[in-house]
Amino acid sequence: MSIVPDSANVGVPPRNMVFDHDAGRARLPFFEGNVLTNAMFVVFSGVFPDGERFFLDSVRAFRKEIEDPTLKARVSGFIGQEALHGREHERLNRLFAERGLAVAVPERLIRSALAVLKRAPKRQQLAATIFMEHFTAALAEQWLTDARFHATTEPEAMKLWLWHAVEELEHKSVAYDVFEAIGGTRAERAQGAALTLGVVIPAVLAAWAVVFLREARIRDLRDHARGMGLLFGRGGFLTGVVRQLPSFLRPRFHPADHDTRALEAEWHEKLFGDAGLLNAEFRNKAALAA
Repeated sequence: MSIVPDSANVGVPPRNMVFDHDAGRARLPFFEGNVLTNAMFVVFSGVFPDGERFFLDSVRAFRKEIEDPTLKARVSGFIGQEALHGREHERLNRLFAERGLAVAVPERLIRSALAVLKRAPKRQQLAATIFMEHFTAALAEQWLTDARFHATTEPEAMKLWLWHAVEELEHKSVAYDVFEAIGGTRAERAQGAALTLGVVIPAVLAAWAVVFLREARIRDLRDHARGMGLLFGRGGFLTGVVRQLPSFLRPRFHPADHDTRALEAEWHEKLFGDAGLLNAEFRNKAALAA
């Protein structure tokens, strides 16, 4: 008897996680307490809700053109995962706002940037999505492997990022496989990357600057320089992410070529195993296992 593909049995299960964001009491709980690195996480969380909605909408626009039942199931899982990521980041953003952080700035700027992307043809929106998914997958790998991030981030505050990272790696190929299924070309892929770099990245960098400047103090120049080193120095948090981006333009690029299956398996056990770190937050575990 054949098994009908669904999002869980094709490896993209939408896990309904509900985090106690207020459990991490520190106002800026991320990455060595540095203002620049903390601002980065505020901006990431600020851009994710609208960004995730853009991703799932760009993929959903081609859902009816997909014939392969396994890919259809993976698309359903992708949409479910991205919707839940957006919901939890919205909850975290409300807490940031209550604590006086300028999270409304990245929310507003990413909304404006995505409004520009939405004027492009649907295929071009999907091409931009696959580039942003490539970036997010590289970022997710960093969240899971950076020892300094793990050692210096408040444990409760880190839970959301670990869950988000694992699921980004689980679905990192879905939007790209939809792009290939509709006959997407390398030229369209390059155009999607250029559109993202020209519209979205400037909005994110501007938001980062504003959030940082509202928290920074002039006399802390040495600490700000340390933050730049933590992010962009040798072995920096974003150095490895940036290094992965050019592979997107290779003629035979595919997200799965960068194999993260062992890393995913390691963190599946740590987060969702019998003694998983996130079992208390995992509200539909029994349903997905059925």
